[in-house]
Amino acid sequence: MRLPLLALLATGPAHGYQLRRALESTFGPAYARTNDGQVYVTLGRLEKSGLIEGQDVAQDGRPAKRVFVLTEDGRRALADWFARPSDGAKVREEFFLKLVLAPRTRLADPRALIDLQRSHCLATIRGLHATADQAPDHGVSRLLIEGEVLHLQAELDWLERCQQEFT
Repeated sequence: MRLPLLALLATGPAHGYQLRRALESTFGPAYARTNDGQVYVTLGRLEKSGLIEGQDVAQDGRPAKRVFVLTEDGRRALADWFARPSDGAKVREEFFLKLVLAPRTRLADPRALIDLQRSHCLATIRGLHATADQAPDHGVSRLLIEGEVLHLQAELDWLERCQQEFT
């Protein structure tokens, strides 16, 4: 959540609630609902690390709100993030670790693990399609969902390969 918050602050000053709403409106229903507490904890950490600065702003009849701005260090961290490729495949993915280690421990059957993971992928795809149906006009959300469905379909193909190898 650190870097997406920095990116939103690159567009201008904002307080925590505005940032949470901006995340939700930018990414739509495909992005998991953000917890207010998580946003404020992250903002506190970003401020302590010098990537943002906060200032209390008085409000009529209400407690002051803290408005944050991106610092030059924050802008550099954000530029570095945009300049790096994102991690792709994860060699140490948890499922693969389970699959390889299960026969050694004799605590789980590889076929059962593969079946469980396959069921999980299929259920997730169904859930993603239901989420997409909730926001048919939200292009960013639909792209996120489409990307995740494609990853899950690739995982299903890979599970078939695992089944050939491990069973």
